[in-house]
Amino acid sequence: MRIKSPGRKYGEEGAASGRNCRSLRRAQNGRPPSLGPPGGASESRACARGSFGPVLPVHSPVRHVLRSPPRLPLVGASILAADFLRLEADIRAALDAGADFIHYDVMDGHLVPNLALGTDVLKAVRRAFPDECIDAHLMIDNPGDFVGPFADAGADHLTFHIEACEGAEDARRIRDAIRARGMTAGLAIDGGTPVSRAEAMLGEFDLVLVMSIHAGFSGQRFMPESLDKMRAVRARLVPGQRLEVDGGVGPQTAPAAIEAGCDTLAAASAIFGAAAGEARAEVIRRIRGGSSPF
Repeated sequence: MRIKSPGRKYGEEGAASGRNCRSLRRAQNGRPPSLGPPGGASESRACARGSFGPVLPVHSPVRHVLRSPPRLPLVGASILAADFLRLEADIRAALDAGADFIHYDVMDGHLVPNLALGTDVLKAVRRAFPDECIDAHLMIDNPGDFVGPFADAGADHLTFHIEACEGAEDARRIRDAIRARGMTAGLAIDGGTPVSRAEAMLGEFDLVLVMSIHAGFSGQRFMPESLDKMRAVRARLVPGQRLEVDGGVGPQTAPAAIEAGCDTLAAASAIFGAAAGEARAEVIRRIRGGSSPF
């Protein structure tokens, strides 16, 4: 099933995603980046274990932020809107401004009408940020064929689309393959897809992503009708699962998404469209909006 993204023609994304030049790197819990995690390897192992799914490899606790969040809601910097000529600096500036993880969008031009990113860029991002959580969002056909390559490239989490699956068993097979490679697994529902398409499996993933746009391009407006979908999904999740929203997320739309049950927010243009430094940090603070009700 191809996801149709209205109102944008193929090829326009290059200008949109490259428009904002910024930079990022975050001090996690007040610790300088050069210091290791408090508690050493034993604490890393504790952070690797969740209430469901596999025990993950021992990494920095920050890389398990989706499984063991230090705070909620989490805010991810979606690098589709970053300046690709200054990608490392732009990501570092977003993390410094308070982003909790790196959201990495992958598009194949088939499932969605755009091309974006792949494993080679992911390897470079992982080399630059060895201790940060990378949440890879696969907007691609045949996602099961790419579990190994993205695991090898350094992803900590893979989300794939229900629209790319032949049915529930296909989705479960891909989920199991993701977990077998030590990553957490997420299931995405596009803005135009009803919850019923994935309802039978919602409680079986580490994260469910509700798109508040039609997947394919950054810079789209938040779809208010997606809020009912978020509420419906949240009601079906179990403790420890994350509910993520992606698309048009910013200071004006995040409060409604949080109220609808989202505890993980991926933001692109809102973060990378703000100047690096205090302006970007203020955007992230406003997206986070205070303590989570969950």
